[in-house]
Amino acid sequence: MIDRRCLLGFSLAAAFAGHARAQTPVTVAAAANVKPAIEELAALFERAGGAPLRLVFGSSGNFVAQILQGAPFHLFVSADEDTVFRVADGGRTEGGPADRGRIYGFGRLALLAPKNSPLRVDPELRDLGAALRDGRVSRFAIASPEHAPYGMRAREALQHAGLWDLARPRLVIGENVSQAVQFALSGSTQGGLVAQSLTLVPAVAAAGHAALVPAKFHAPLAQRVVLLKGAPPAARAFHDFIVAPAAHAVWQRHGYTPPGA
Repeated sequence: MIDRRCLLGFSLAAAFAGHARAQTPVTVAAAANVKPAIEELAALFERAGGAPLRLVFGSSGNFVAQILQGAPFHLFVSADEDTVFRVADGGRTEGGPADRGRIYGFGRLALLAPKNSPLRVDPELRDLGAALRDGRVSRFAIASPEHAPYGMRAREALQHAGLWDLARPRLVIGENVSQAVQFALSGSTQGGLVAQSLTLVPAVAAAGHAALVPAKFHAPLAQRVVLLKGAPPAARAFHDFIVAPAAHAVWQRHGYTPPGA
């Protein structure tokens, strides 16, 4: 739940955006892993008087390609830093190449397995290694390590554990981390490495078991948000809304560590 002070903070943050309701609709490109948190924040924003939002979810890497080609997004909520930096270097941020966005939270990777899986979930991935060797795991899900930040971190975690070469022939690749969660729980795989935030979704928690992978297993997931070229005032209002201290409780409840926490 959000206390009265947070609601007041949200109201103050959105109050000046109410006049923008009739202006250009705000389109938000958001990484798949933040879907539950952004949907909640968007609802709070609109309830507090902010402009209506159009939320589009997908892979951060795919969004970069679309934004650089001129896709009509106003705000980019990424799953890491590098994708935001690439957008900035391409001159597509509102403030130009020097505008590198702001960190809104730090994500984590988790090992997820359906409740009927022969794989035991443990943070150090020890049983995953044993299960890959003894055949209990024949298919394992991750997001694309080519363009999805959580897929890149999954590859790093498997490499850290010495399991990448063993796991690679058995990987089922999701277009984004949300699809990787679906694959991990589908029954056609024995588990997967996914965003910890998505393992907290009630339907996912009810269907599987999860364990938080140690932070040392992969590079940090410092997740940034940035305004894009031509963003209307209402987009800036939502940007300021989701990075405000009042939003920290929402991010934390969805599995993210706010900056400075």
